[in-house]
Amino acid sequence: MIEREQILEILENYNKENIIIGAIGSHSALDIADGAKEEGFKTLIVSQRGRHRTYAHYFKEKRTKDGLTKGFIDEIIILDKFAQIVDIQEELRKKNVIFIPNRSFVVYTGIDKVENDFLVPLFGSRNLLRSEERSEEKSYYWLLEKAGLPYPEPIGDPEDINELVIVKLPHAKKRLERGFFTAASYKEFKEKAEKLMKLGVITEEDLAKARIERYIIGPVFNFDFFYSPIDEEIELLGIDWRFETSLDGHVRLPAPQQLTLPEHQFEPEYTVCGHASSTLRESLLEKVFDMAEKYVEATQKYYPPGIIGPFTLQTALDKDLNFYIYDVAPRTGGGTNIHMAMGHPYGNALWRKPMSTGRRIALEIKRATELDELEKVVT
Repeated sequence: MIEREQILEILENYNKENIIIGAIGSHSALDIADGAKEEGFKTLIVSQRGRHRTYAHYFKEKRTKDGLTKGFIDEIIILDKFAQIVDIQEELRKKNVIFIPNRSFVVYTGIDKVENDFLVPLFGSRNLLRSEERSEEKSYYWLLEKAGLPYPEPIGDPEDINELVIVKLPHAKKRLERGFFTAASYKEFKEKAEKLMKLGVITEEDLAKARIERYIIGPVFNFDFFYSPIDEEIELLGIDWRFETSLDGHVRLPAPQQLTLPEHQFEPEYTVCGHASSTLRESLLEKVFDMAEKYVEATQKYYPPGIIGPFTLQTALDKDLNFYIYDVAPRTGGGTNIHMAMGHPYGNALWRKPMSTGRRIALEIKRATELDELEKVVT
């Protein structure tokens, strides 16, 4: 693991008056760049050839014929593969880049390289990024248990399945995506697993390492939080939920129609393809803040210095209004683009101006610079 002191030494050579906010061109990069621009920072996106036009053309800052400015991305670096970002780290340092990690950055670069080779100041908690890997011994499930937080009960042996469960494993071909499926018995588990392996959706190797947990029947809420090391306070910025293919198509079909689907369409997939904004009834917010407080305290105890900046608790709510955390993002969440330019409902109300996750990140970097406390927000 790159020591924080190494990053702080690098930061000493930065021109603090000319910091650039950077991100991988995927996941939540538009929100990150838009928020940075709102707070007066220059923006830099590192993209992969073939996926670069969104950033290099459509949202690139430019002048119109009549002198108007549109767009919010100042500079783009195009690589053949995202993983080559490690090879341009010296260039990023020369440009005074503070990099904002998102899930795509970790997956495409590789967690080992992020921890050991990427010597660029990261806004957030570098050592917490590995906790997102479900196969790790000290994953977020381990951290939730230490924090005393509720999560769906795991099923150790498929033969013990006696109620509806969800089986969590990666997609065989689209490794960034999910090969999830549900089952209510061992018989159904075997039948679906064999069918999905035959269709090339999952592999036997991944199935052997899959996490099986009780399926919480109820709505899902992704709580987009922000922890400020400067103020030592937790903020709820917003709430989102996901659109998933082909699950969302399935649930719009009547049950008799679902039963007529051919084998290759019968089992829905859970690939996240979009997000929508949400709010929560106010009487439940105390429970939500309680969960966030316990999570932050646990990260500070077991992963010092603890969470920095944005994090998302992904939850399901059962019929008795009990929350269960089924996933944790120890960095900017995947659904924050719905709030760029407009801000989050709760963040806007708190700050009395549009406050997206991207803008909140930039504001914290700006405040840390002005207060000479940058060491508190980078690792």
